[in-house]
Amino acid sequence: MHSSGVNLHVVVDGAGPTILLLHGFPDTHHLWRHVAPQLVASGFRVVMLDQRGYGQSDAPVAVSAYTIDKISSDVIEVLKSLGVTEKVRLVGHDWGAFIGWFLCMNYPDRFERFVAVSVGHPLAYRNAGAAQWLKAWYVIMFQIPGLAEWLFSASYFRALRNLAREPEDQASRLNAFSPNGRLTAALNWYRANFGQFGTANFKVSTVPTLGIYSTDDVALTEKQMVDSEKYVKAQWKYVRIENSTHWIPLDQPQRLTEEIVAWCQDSIS
Repeated sequence: MHSSGVNLHVVVDGAGPTILLLHGFPDTHHLWRHVAPQLVASGFRVVMLDQRGYGQSDAPVAVSAYTIDKISSDVIEVLKSLGVTEKVRLVGHDWGAFIGWFLCMNYPDRFERFVAVSVGHPLAYRNAGAAQWLKAWYVIMFQIPGLAEWLFSASYFRALRNLAREPEDQASRLNAFSPNGRLTAALNWYRANFGQFGTANFKVSTVPTLGIYSTDDVALTEKQMVDSEKYVKAQWKYVRIENSTHWIPLDQPQRLTEEIVAWCQDSIS
């Protein structure tokens, strides 16, 4: 599929109400390999894409190609290309959750329900205090061209491989970032939007939202998710998952799927 001259790899499976799954860093739609089949079995049509710069989708060279508005437009264009006119259920993890919040704030008429996995509302993140900013030290490091690429690619991409527990997920990340320019494309998400973290005038969301946080998340505090309730002018629910790293879709896929299904089926009449 095409969006602003960028070819996007999209996977569609199942039949029923549409659930759109958005991955973050450093993943592709492969992140949902345990979750998507269960959603299909629960009666949903699942739409997944490799977001621009990732997987089998195009990776523009310019940093400016990865601004939040362009990435969000990709999602809207995918829905249009698929002929989806009804409101969809949206699930995002990591950067996918950040994009999900932006979509709900700016295109509320397109989304029935939202599940934010790990990352809370941008204003809750911004106002979460020193503990959150200490955990986010890597965002500063990512701004230095070449440094982050060197650290992640050293020793056959060991740092990226070590972020996953299962060999299949380690291999998936290795395959995704080995091609020339792919790692830089993913890091450009951080570089293109760095100023947004501290200065953008983000709106409140009017889309019913489920926020999910895991206790062993090294990058995010629980406060930034819990406080997201302040910025949701609609139904809000919070779920805390034990014994999971930041990558809940890989560590606790069964529990995550159960929460997604319960939240999304609640809106089906």
